[in-house]
Amino acid sequence: THACFFLPSFSQSPPTFGFLLDIDGVLVRGHRVIPAALEAFRRLVNSQGQLRVPVVFVTNAGNILQHSKARELSALLGCKVDADQVILSHSPMKLFSKYHEKRMLVSGQGPVVENARGLGFRNVVTMDELRMAFPLLDMVDLERRPKTTTLPRNDFPPIEGVLLLGEPVRWETSLQLIMDVLLSNGSPGTRLATAPYPHLPVLASNVDLLWMAEAKMPRFGHGTFLLCLETIYQKVTGKELRYEGLMGKPSILTYQYAEELLRRQAERRGWAAPIQKLYAVGDNPMSDVYGANLFHQYLQKTTRDRAPELGAGGPRQQQPSASRSCTSILVCTGVYNPRDPQSTEPVLGGEEPPFHGHRDFSFSSGLMEASHVVKDVNEAVQLVFRKEGWALE
Repeated sequence: THACFFLPSFSQSPPTFGFLLDIDGVLVRGHRVIPAALEAFRRLVNSQGQLRVPVVFVTNAGNILQHSKARELSALLGCKVDADQVILSHSPMKLFSKYHEKRMLVSGQGPVVENARGLGFRNVVTMDELRMAFPLLDMVDLERRPKTTTLPRNDFPPIEGVLLLGEPVRWETSLQLIMDVLLSNGSPGTRLATAPYPHLPVLASNVDLLWMAEAKMPRFGHGTFLLCLETIYQKVTGKELRYEGLMGKPSILTYQYAEELLRRQAERRGWAAPIQKLYAVGDNPMSDVYGANLFHQYLQKTTRDRAPELGAGGPRQQQPSASRSCTSILVCTGVYNPRDPQSTEPVLGGEEPPFHGHRDFSFSSGLMEASHVVKDVNEAVQLVFRKEGWALE
């Protein structure tokens, strides 16, 4: 473990608040750590190098293993980050146990099979396995077209659902094969007279249209891939592609999952007081701010009416929320740029800026307004410590 830089610690009562920190655009840009993140972590740890408050890292990335992400963060921040402090966009799929035994086609890149298995899916088929079984399906790349005639397979068990873990590499292949599976009810070597509707269950994680890497302009996210898939499905069938579950920010399910991890972290440290206030720090108004505000709204309703419906969520959370609030804090080191009028103000002619959110999370301008806008994550931590009456030194 790297030793953390630290400031003198003060005798402090156990924390009743915790942080949900986004990663890209808040702590790192591409593979470079944002200097303010190092400052922030000097404040967050005590003289033993342990966190003074519970922290979880909530990212919409999914093409990586949880423990690899934890290792990467440990190295960048110079602080020990455990795998169970990291929430990837697909982590809440662990709760969708009714699909864990089904034969699922998995899309994404990186360790997709290992990730799917880690989530509980025991019977997965990759795009490459499907391509090899049905070589006549993948026709865009002339180089990859079969050179010889192949016999159709009849020993390939039908696919029972689709798992979208993150953006794939060859979009044309994944779009074509997912469409084939949906239109054929899981047997892509066949053709049905009419496309089945409702179609096979689709579980997806990460609806971010854009994300911020080292480039000056944002890059395509998995939300852009989903937009392509939804549009193609609508165009071909005349019907709307439906999701059985949408995970990642801004889904309420992700925040419930994060809250549960914060609670366990506090328990392990022997902090008896419940974590009542959540502070979500992010750079993307459409996922981080919208998600935190949506969860705050949910918490207010829960306090009043007990457990309302989750919307584009999924299974109910096992434990009721102890949290009373979720405060959104927007930083200016990533997607959100205060100098870019498109990010908040109406564009010329009084038009609304374009809506970058997902179709299933209806637009509500109020939910995109952060409780606080600060320069960077270090300022965010200082702001929270002041609000909570904690010593800044």
